[in-house]
Amino acid sequence: EVQVAESGGGLVQTGGSLRLSCAVSGFTFPDYAIAWFRQAPGKEREGVSCFSTSSGRSYYADSVKGRFTVSNDKAKNTVYLQMDSLKPEDTAVYYCADLFVTATPIWARPDEYEHDYWGQGTQVTVSS
Repeated sequence: EVQVAESGGGLVQTGGSLRLSCAVSGFTFPDYAIAWFRQAPGKEREGVSCFSTSSGRSYYADSVKGRFTVSNDKAKNTVYLQMDSLKPEDTAVYYCADLFVTATPIWARPDEYEHDYWGQGTQVTVSS
């Protein structure tokens, strides 16, 4: 059984930093992609970033480019989302999804995923 778990959320002031973790277990393939999404109250789910453990490539939404950085620890099957220069508009529940690496080109279109595993989400709140 594939399990995905986010952690690291919390309350931070504007300009602060947080590091989210996405730990994956039970995925039978050695490589995968992790997509990060967020959803604020009353807003649609938004793709934030994606990382492929196969290629090592990362992808970012324009809204976070230059502020967020994704990395991984393959030995721990964990992908990290380092969030710097946080703004109040970054406030949301952040989710990660474990995908097959072939889904990387469509990472920002979760409705097109065929095989995906999601975590329960972690709250990030940025105070002004």
